[in-house]
Amino acid sequence: MEFYDVLQKRHSVRDFSDKEVDNQKLKALIDAAVRAPSAGNLQAYKLYVVRSKTAREGLVAATNYQDFVAKAPVIFVFCMDIRRAAAKYGERGETLYGIQDATLAAAYCQLAATAEGLSSVWVGGFDPLEVSRVINAGPYQVPVCVLPVGYTNASPQITERRPLKELVREA
Repeated sequence: MEFYDVLQKRHSVRDFSDKEVDNQKLKALIDAAVRAPSAGNLQAYKLYVVRSKTAREGLVAATNYQDFVAKAPVIFVFCMDIRRAAAKYGERGETLYGIQDATLAAAYCQLAATAEGLSSVWVGGFDPLEVSRVINAGPYQVPVCVLPVGYTNASPQITERRPLKELVREA
């Protein structure tokens, strides 16, 4: 799939089929995530791949009871690694660069999912402590994004975008 086609086809999906995602596609998504730009190339994040039904169901409560989360056959949880980010950049690494690293990796993963014929939805509404407990996150790892991925059951709803004149300014 061409890059600009991927951008056009990526939509948030909350209705997943129970079809499993094969390991080759999972590897492609992970490979895309780790290719994302990173502050000082620190890659100050940790990626958790959640496939077990028990853990997926645990993430439902952690995401404020968004039931669709557990219906995806795989859930990626991107965590910033505070200690790694702060080691080089101090407070700015801890409060910004680590978040950016995890966010960029998640965005690359989401675009790769589209390119692989999969669907996803970015979940930002969650209790970070509960997500950490469910995935058994390591110390200094703070969840930034929960990304359910799988095959869709329905055609995604196309959402409007704000006009460019509202979004873009030349400086």
